[in-house]
Amino acid sequence: MSFNDKLKQRLQTLQQQQLYRTRRLIDSAQDTVLMSNGKSLINFCSNDYLGLANHPDMKQAFKNAVDQYGVGSGASQLISGHQAPHHQLEEELADFLDCEKTLLFSTGYMANLGVVSALTERRDEVFEDKLNHASLIDAALLSRAELSRYTHCDGESLKTQLTRSTAKNKFIVSDGVFSMDGDKANISELSLLAKQHDAVLMIDDAHGIGVLGQTGKGIIEELNLSIGDDLPVLVGTFGKAFGSFGAFVAGSDALIENLINFSRSYIYTTAIPAAVAEATRTSLKLIRQGNKKRQRLQQNIKQFRQGCVERVLPLSDEPGYGQYSAIQPLIIGEAGQAVSLSNALKKAGFLINAIRPPTVPQNTSRLRITFSANHTEEQIEQLLDALSQHYVSSH
Repeated sequence: MSFNDKLKQRLQTLQQQQLYRTRRLIDSAQDTVLMSNGKSLINFCSNDYLGLANHPDMKQAFKNAVDQYGVGSGASQLISGHQAPHHQLEEELADFLDCEKTLLFSTGYMANLGVVSALTERRDEVFEDKLNHASLIDAALLSRAELSRYTHCDGESLKTQLTRSTAKNKFIVSDGVFSMDGDKANISELSLLAKQHDAVLMIDDAHGIGVLGQTGKGIIEELNLSIGDDLPVLVGTFGKAFGSFGAFVAGSDALIENLINFSRSYIYTTAIPAAVAEATRTSLKLIRQGNKKRQRLQQNIKQFRQGCVERVLPLSDEPGYGQYSAIQPLIIGEAGQAVSLSNALKKAGFLINAIRPPTVPQNTSRLRITFSANHTEEQIEQLLDALSQHYVSSH
């Protein structure tokens, strides 16, 4: 069998298992309503939680910066790609998060890879939640450290592994808000365990930054934690609540200088365009200006969850799920059923992707429903009615 035939066979297997993935062409700007192949769809699968991706102030900032700085950054930040907007954004983020320094990365994936590989060595051990994002798992797998995975949100499981470990250095790594379940890690417990076992705690707050906390500082603000003593390493992204692109790491001066000198995914990557950094500076200003968008988002989440209870739709009611999270998973189970429900909703005018293995564990395929501050009450009621109709008919 030729190499190409093997590739085709591999894809056929995915199709038979209802796990084949395809791209969807979007013909409009990101918003709560998208155009796809000439069809208008109400969008409930975006991470644009505060509705800033198409904000006029951000677009104007981007346009102005392109006129001043051009389109491409031209080089990595250690060569000639570190421009004024990058530096200003890093300083403003550090002020926002009350930490010593921050460092920009091209994506959250690259940030996670870069941090773990730069900080760990052979004979070190990285302890990760079993439901961590793929980038965190890959970061440990590609490092020289040993990877151990503890039961999801189970402090006793982690404590047992930490106690047994003979590693030279220990690192506890977790999502803040888990991307497929919408539940939240017990960061306070993780911080305590890290201190008790002389471990370094790293949290990826991709889905919390901008959303959680009175001023949008994320999980550290919600739990009244400090970057440094309580949480040595915080990772955040701009492609979600910030409505922009890129990522950052926040921590001490020593941490950031180590990443500048040892993080390969930072050193050997072209810097994000200055215009993107300038648009993100505007996004940060919008996030700091007030709490109205966060409050509106929480109202939308509450309306949806109450509607699900009234219609007996199976949202999780376990502790840790609920009002704070813009991610509301509707667990279906079998991959084919999730795909069928997603397709039925698309015909009804709603865009919600079916999430299947290996992204989620076997038999937990789901609709990953996400909310924006820009969703209207009417759109949410329409979604609830459509879910009620099509979910019941599919079961």
